Amino acid sequence: MHVEILRRYPVKSMLGEELAESVVSERGLAGDRARAVLDVATGKIASAKNPRLWRRLLTLEGARVPGDAELSELLGREVRVIDVPPEGAELERSVPERVLAEGIEAEVPYTVGTLGAGAPAGTFFDFAPLHLITTSALGAIGAHGPRGRVEDVRYRPNLVIATEGEGFVENGWVDRRLRVGDEVELHVIVTSPRCAVPTLEHGALARDTDALRTVARHNRVAVFDMGPQPCAGVYARVTRPGRVRKGDQVTLI
Repeated sequence: MHVEILRRYPVKSMLGEELAESVVSERGLAGDRARAVLDVATGKIASAKNPRLWRRLLTLEGARVPGDAELSELLGREVRVIDVPPEGAELERSVPERVLAEGIEAEVPYTVGTLGAGAPAGTFFDFAPLHLITTSALGAIGAHGPRGRVEDVRYRPNLVIATEGEGFVENGWVDRRLRVGDEVELHVIVTSPRCAVPTLEHGALARDTDALRTVARHNRVAVFDMGPQPCAGVYARVTRPGRVRKGDQVTLI
């Protein structure tokens, strides 16, 4: 196994950028989710997990963020870009099945969660500081879907790991450790439950509802106390920091 793609997302819910290498600390890749958009009216963090309000974030390059006034006009709400999360910061996650059934413009039920239960305090991660997905999982999603392929960017991973097995092989990594390159070690915490984000437009990529429907049909995994969820990829924490490079060998230890 090896690192095929290395990617960070400078602003939460905006488009990411590929890297040749990066320092990795307990806070993930250097510069990943370093900033986020704050909804001034509610005090919540803007997330494309609520696509009715925030899907346009995925049209923007996180490395080139417009000013607050221009961003507010684009999103239709007063927002500010911040680099420190408010205490107890929350975000909304629309119920994915309802988004699929009723569309991205519909007002559907949502859950409210806090940031980073599996990450260091003061970060903008949804849960943990690293998200991994394998080429095997991406291949399985593509093979079962009508287009015959799916783009990794829809799932917003930090590391795409090239693997030889078939199917969702990373499901078997939960509670195991990975060595990445010569320095970095990770502890895999849990499989990644998917929201509506993979179905949305990502820059020039059109909507693809099968990016979620296919996962829901072929890889439901019990996640904590939520019961079986459509999952693709895994979350991990950093147990030994260092530097990771594209092409680095990845080993289960």
